[in-house]
Amino acid sequence: MNRHGLPTLAVMAKDKTIYSCTECGGSTPKWQGKCPHCNAWNTLVETVPEGAAGPGRNRFAALASTSELAVLADIEAADVARTPTGIAELDRVLGGGIVEGGVVLIGGDPGIGKSTLLLQALDGLQRADVPSLYVTGEESGAQVALRSRRLGLDNSQVKVLAEIQLEKILATLNAARPAVAVIDSIQTVYSDQLTSAPGSVAQVRECAAHLTRAAKASGTSVVLVGHVTKEGALAGPRVLEHMVDTVLYFEGDTHSSFRLVRAIKNRFGAVNEIGVFAMTEKGLKGVANPSAIFLSQHAEPVPGSCVLVTLEGTRPMLVEIQALVDSGGPSPRRLSVGLERDRLAMLLAVLHRHAGVACMDQDVFVNAVGGVRISEPAADLAVMLAITSSLRGKPLPKGFIAFGEVGLAGEVRPAPRGQERLREAAKLGFSVAVVPKANAPKKGSRELEGLTIHPVERIEQAMDVVRGLA
Repeated sequence: MNRHGLPTLAVMAKDKTIYSCTECGGSTPKWQGKCPHCNAWNTLVETVPEGAAGPGRNRFAALASTSELAVLADIEAADVARTPTGIAELDRVLGGGIVEGGVVLIGGDPGIGKSTLLLQALDGLQRADVPSLYVTGEESGAQVALRSRRLGLDNSQVKVLAEIQLEKILATLNAARPAVAVIDSIQTVYSDQLTSAPGSVAQVRECAAHLTRAAKASGTSVVLVGHVTKEGALAGPRVLEHMVDTVLYFEGDTHSSFRLVRAIKNRFGAVNEIGVFAMTEKGLKGVANPSAIFLSQHAEPVPGSCVLVTLEGTRPMLVEIQALVDSGGPSPRRLSVGLERDRLAMLLAVLHRHAGVACMDQDVFVNAVGGVRISEPAADLAVMLAITSSLRGKPLPKGFIAFGEVGLAGEVRPAPRGQERLREAAKLGFSVAVVPKANAPKKGSRELEGLTIHPVERIEQAMDVVRGLA
């Protein structure tokens, strides 16, 4: 009763929040522009005190119980069971399928096809009698149904929940017990335990932590869709990527019909594995021969083009490297698309010092065809040969491929799994290859018939070989 004699309403108090510094770890009861402990600006984020206990925390308290000590040699090491999604390229990236209790984080630019691919995968799982749940926080159920009709998923039995409150999502997961659940997206989910808006660092971290605990406790495989920043990195706290089991990135130009899904982290499979998809009217379809989309169809060889055999996870792929060298001004430009710009500057210096090819007064542009991103150093030799070809205006021979890492001393170092690269090139009809000497096959290899291989040890030798072939 209050002082007027009227009954008072019971109000449930929320946990108090504090603001922690992401730089030094110090905390303060209120937000400030500058951390009072280390004087760093804009580093305070809202968090829940460790001693705070809420309904969501008590629910998973059993997971924090201490397990008994065990000797590593006595622990039975069994392979994890996987459930194929029915999409071969997605299964390749995941390492064979979805793992029970695994948490997958998938990110990419808006409109690139994340929701489309996951809706197709859930429909395939549901048709294989695997209970599935699609939690949408960005769209209504009617919008998801409209996309399903557009993709040709007739009479789809996938369960859909339009909800962004974490506690209701956890209650639905506990009641429905799906084998696979998609949260689209984690930036829209919020918890009542925090006062900050959905998408904030604290909300993303806490909601992802609770969903991860729920997945491990119930065995439900959870797929989190994440937004990306303008730099292309996943939005939210970096701890989000450490918390999950698998991190997948969508790559590719939104104006192109091809998409790449790359595994950046995978506790149950190989990293840097990629899946190649083509966007069609009926959704994303896997590409059986991805090398074909990364090779331009030239009727005759053109200057500045060199085909590289790159390795993406366990898959060798042929990618065309294009270079354009043009007269520049007093400040020549160095631009690269799909390759590291700093490495391009280093290769130009090596090319000048050890091969006598000077580009200091030239604009140099390098591009990997098809929107693929190449991070391995085995692309060095192909990049340097493409630049030299463009500078001299002489095309490389027809059916020519190259790969190999080039060091600062001008040496050509071997690339990993060179025999698989050469077999892929020979299978696609290439006839001439310049490769590191350590990657040269043994004599009498029948798998490489029709492929003439020129092993080299230094960049000067590679240039001499190309001049002799021209």
